[in-house]
Order: sequence, then C-alpha cells, then structure tokens
Amino acid sequence: MDINLSIDTGLVRKILAGFIKSEIGRVGYSKAVVNLSGGIDSAVSFALAVEALGAKNVLAIRLPYKTSSSDSLEHAQLLIDQFGAPSLTVPISDMVDPLIAREPGMSQVRKGNIMARTRMIVGYDQSEAFHGLVVGTGNKTEILLGYTTLYGDSACALNPIGDLYKTQVRQLARALEIPEAIVAKPPSADLWSGQTDEGELGFTYEDVDRLLYLLVDQRFSPEDCIEAGFKEKFVRQVLERVRRYQFKRILPPIAKLTNRTVGYDFLYLRDWGT
Repeated sequence: MDINLSIDTGLVRKILAGFIKSEIGRVGYSKAVVNLSGGIDSAVSFALAVEALGAKNVLAIRLPYKTSSSDSLEHAQLLIDQFGAPSLTVPISDMVDPLIAREPGMSQVRKGNIMARTRMIVGYDQSEAFHGLVVGTGNKTEILLGYTTLYGDSACALNPIGDLYKTQVRQLARALEIPEAIVAKPPSADLWSGQTDEGELGFTYEDVDRLLYLLVDQRFSPEDCIEAGFKEKFVRQVLERVRRYQFKRILPPIAKLTNRTVGYDFLYLRDWGT
C-alpha cells in the first residue's frame, strides 16, 4: 500500500508560526523559551518560534550532562548562530548527580528521566526570568508511543510540532533550512552514551509513522493494517504502546463530584473575552 506522508511545508510552516504567535499572544506574552538539544525536533520548534516572534524574543537553552555527546552542543550552537537568538548554557551534571549517587545501581531509564526533568526545571525557571513561555518539542510519533518523560521533555506551554510525525518533521526541517548535520543524524534523546530512539523502540520511525498514520489518521483496524502488509507482531506492539501510554497524553484525571468539574464541564476559560 502506498502511504503518503508528504506535507505542504510552506503551508504547515505558516500555520505553525501563526499558532505560536497567537497562543503566546493570547495569554499576554511575546517571548518564548526553547530547550535546544541539538536534535531535529527542538531545532524545528526553535526555528518556528523565531519565525513567529523574532530572534530576540526566543531564548535557546543548552543543557548538557557530562555524558552528553559533543555533537549536541555543537549542533545547538549552529542553530543559535544561524538564527541569531539569545542563548544560555546550563550544565546539569551538578544538579543530577547527587540524586543518582543515592542509588549506585539506578537504571539508565531512571537516570534519563532525572535528566529530562532537570532540564525542564531549568526551562521553566528561565521562562520566568526571560518572561517567555516554554515551547514544546515533542512530535506526534513520540506522543502516540509514549516515548517521552512525563513532566520532563513533555512539559510545555504549547507544542507547535505535536501533530507532525517524525518523518514529517524532517521534511519541515529542510524547508526551514535546518543544517543537514542535524536533519540526517540518528534521532537520540542523548541521555546516555550510544542511546538512539530507534534502538530503544526496536523499529524505525519511517516504519512506525506509516503504521500510525493508518491506525490513527485513517482509523484502520489492526486487521486492516496487517492486510495492508504490516507484520502482526509489529502492529500489536505499536497498538499496545499507544493504549498503554494514553495517561501521558492527558492531564491527571479529577474525581468528579459536582456538575462543574475542571476538565470535564468547566472548559475553555481562556476563550472568554478573547
């Protein structure tokens, strides 16, 4: 089956820059903060924010840990230089290591979660200092698969790229003239040496994006996807991840006691008078 994930990059670029400008403006802000990892997702969110708000109004933050790849810092600096935005580098090792040292046998996943949440602490602190909102960097593939740290890299005030699959982010990155060194490198959260997204997930973004497009956007059943040529084990594996990590895609549920419960009946306060 021919599954076309091509996007009109010009139109998408215009919509997403407009989204950033309107969402930040409607709550009385004019600036943004982006945790810039040196990867493609944060690069695209950063470039869109600059396009929407102007370079001087977007703060790029580099947040290296002692095991971070040198490429991450260099690639983030490439973007800072290219777009001319103000920047800040805050090494997180001294913040992270005391907690990790409490348990010498701590798993890599726990360590990675601590790093991700520490980075978001810095991002939100700078949000207050810079008077800008935190712009998210998670793509649709990661969100659906739950491949994100809750209250870590998933935490943000708005997310311009959350409805773009990873392969579509790559298309948009090239339209935004993101350096090819960033676009072409293997995706990685850079949480430990040698870590890659696809190595952890066990499949490629190209393959899973095609499957997710059928399951989510086209509402295919698992059986339809298998009939379309996807292996049953792969379909069941991906579907289970989407179901399992639904809790990461919603605010914490509130026990309903009244007829005006926040998140159920009391909605859209921000639209009153706007």
